[in-house]
Amino acid sequence: MSKNKNLDLAPSKRERIGFGQYVLAFILLLYTLFCAVPVLLVFVAAFTDEKYIVQNGFSLFPKVLSTSGFTTVMRYGKQLAVSYGITIFVTVAGTFLGLLIMSMFAYSISRKDFRLSRFLAIYLLIPMLFNGGQLSGYIVFTSYYHLKDSLWLLILPLCTSTMNVIILRTYIANSIPDELMEAAKIDGAGEYRTFFQICLPLMKPSLAAVEFMMATAYWNDWQNALLYITTDAKKPLQLLLINIQKSIEFLLNNSNVPASARAAMGGTIPQYSATMATVVVVIAPIMVVYPFFQKYFIKGLTVGSVKG
Repeated sequence: MSKNKNLDLAPSKRERIGFGQYVLAFILLLYTLFCAVPVLLVFVAAFTDEKYIVQNGFSLFPKVLSTSGFTTVMRYGKQLAVSYGITIFVTVAGTFLGLLIMSMFAYSISRKDFRLSRFLAIYLLIPMLFNGGQLSGYIVFTSYYHLKDSLWLLILPLCTSTMNVIILRTYIANSIPDELMEAAKIDGAGEYRTFFQICLPLMKPSLAAVEFMMATAYWNDWQNALLYITTDAKKPLQLLLINIQKSIEFLLNNSNVPASARAAMGGTIPQYSATMATVVVVIAPIMVVYPFFQKYFIKGLTVGSVKG
């Protein structure tokens, strides 16, 4: 009797689980739409006629399309190419240098037989809890390090992160067996060889996750460039686009601007569509690269958090 009762309850339990999954999928679908609609609106507005935006506001289905916003941005063609090159160089160099430093640091504090591991772990947490502030950083970088208007100031401030080191350290401790390290040590491998030939190749998922977060931070960084960079040849993309936006606002709000300056912009100044075009120029490369890193991004954040 009890067995039949259990058999009768089993289908209803599966049905409840299935219904819950459908509800969860529906909620996630709505959330995805809420997140995707603003991004889609930015892309559509970048190709919308300025007069239509002024008269009717932003719309996902505009009746009048135009490329005037992109035309305004592309008038800075040479400087735009230079700024793209600076941003790509800073992103690649900073990400590579940061991954090398943080992975070595994470490997050091993950080794239980390393005497200074506890001290370095505490030392790592101090900058996360206490910060000298922006003013002190500016004084140190410019007055003591003499790095004003240097590309190093676009790389070094974002090179290391406490949270990224913790992610890498957790992955090493939970996903790479200690027996593998001991076997390498028995075979005569030193710490550097153990790290570069054994540990580092096994860290690819976590490295990919941290790499994407670092690359995004470097790509979107504009504050350090605004503080330290003065030469046009060293301006990254984000700072250039901010300057473009300020130039457009100046032309629109200043009645004393000569007609020749307005004619150089094509006669009309598309404020809203040009703003959206600048956003597209910034986020489009990241959106193209993200699908290739998504698998490693998710795996790197989750595998290291579960003890195998």
